[in-house]
Amino acid sequence: MHIQDSHWSSASAIAPGGAMGAVTSGNGRGPTDGPRTTPLRVDAQRNLEHVLRAAREVFGELGYGAPMEDVARRARVGVGTVYRRFPSKDVLVRRIAEEETSRLTDQARSAFGQEDEPWSALSRFLRTSVASGAGRLLPPQVLRVGVAEDGPEHDEARVPQQRSQPAPELRLVEQRSAPEEEQVIAAVDDAGATALLEVVGRLVDRARAAGELRADVTVADVLLVIATAAPSLPDAAQQAAASARLLDILLEGLRSRPA
Repeated sequence: MHIQDSHWSSASAIAPGGAMGAVTSGNGRGPTDGPRTTPLRVDAQRNLEHVLRAAREVFGELGYGAPMEDVARRARVGVGTVYRRFPSKDVLVRRIAEEETSRLTDQARSAFGQEDEPWSALSRFLRTSVASGAGRLLPPQVLRVGVAEDGPEHDEARVPQQRSQPAPELRLVEQRSAPEEEQVIAAVDDAGATALLEVVGRLVDRARAAGELRADVTVADVLLVIATAAPSLPDAAQQAAASARLLDILLEGLRSRPA
């Protein structure tokens, strides 16, 4: 039985003339009338926040293939509560993937607008994104940018790809996916993915044009750094230290070297 159903059942089980009379309002309304709606809305909002937080943690640690039961256990709610908010796993995956893609896009725009130096802007974006842990929740369709293959079976548009030359042209290519990733490939719409690729592309182009970024580095490489430098470790302090150290090494690998 669902948690909310249990709440109503226990309330209705109170015998008339007993405790029930204590909850009747002064205007004569019974316990099933309006006054109950407010606490239920508060509980529902709290459950939603718990589920979303748990989903980010579980998917970040185990990937988008993790079952809904794991999300429910982490949120400390019944799995029925999760399904009442998200009718299918696809809906929950879409919500998390879109939120994380949007967050990365905002971080990239902020770095681009607040840093005048091209390398400072790119490195700020990378440090902010890695620290937020968003890289562990990047959808596969974004990470696969730039892995286009030739052949008729790859003619359909699917995943945005950026070329390595300055002023890149974005195009879409189809990618094959493992069964557990299929729902994530379809989760983030092309508009959201393309917005992320475009703004990160501007950071990459500017740093490359300034001679501070290796000429062969693409948007795909930058996004891969975000995903790679965000390991999931049980100790928060150890995870933060490991991410910072790994990112320092990766940033050195991205920088151009004097001839």
